[in-house]
Amino acid sequence: MAGDDDSLSSFSVEVGQRLRAVRRLRKLSLDDVERESGGQWSASAIGAYERGFRNLSLPRLRELAEFYDVPMSVLLGESDDDDDSDRPSKVILDLVALSGIPEAEAVHRYARSIILERGDFNGRVLSIRRDDLRAICSLLHSTETQTLQQLRDWDALVETL
Repeated sequence: MAGDDDSLSSFSVEVGQRLRAVRRLRKLSLDDVERESGGQWSASAIGAYERGFRNLSLPRLRELAEFYDVPMSVLLGESDDDDDSDRPSKVILDLVALSGIPEAEAVHRYARSIILERGDFNGRVLSIRRDDLRAICSLLHSTETQTLQQLRDWDALVETL
């Protein structure tokens, strides 16, 4: 049974990381969430969810997804694409290309936040993780396939096998 507790804890941490990424994409502080939700979500509760210290029920997770205006599948870490054939094995963003595209400003800002968090300041490219790609999908309100195509269209995607 301890293994089940560990996997639940790990899942809570993963959901919490996605919650934090989406909140930051929305440029909201914990206090902003409490204020904008009219107190439905307290700053301390959101912080505990983000750190994986508290578990969210599915109904509450759905409410939070609606508040953040993201599909619940993004918070759960589920792929919203059935076909993985178009997905590169590694996703690398061209930061120089992103910086020159006004429509990509939000994606570029998110990439800069990843750079600050990781302390990775090479400046030209950034390898992103699966959860980062999902967060960008939610920012662009698109599926992974659509997001990857948009990045290609912006010439901001470097793919490696």
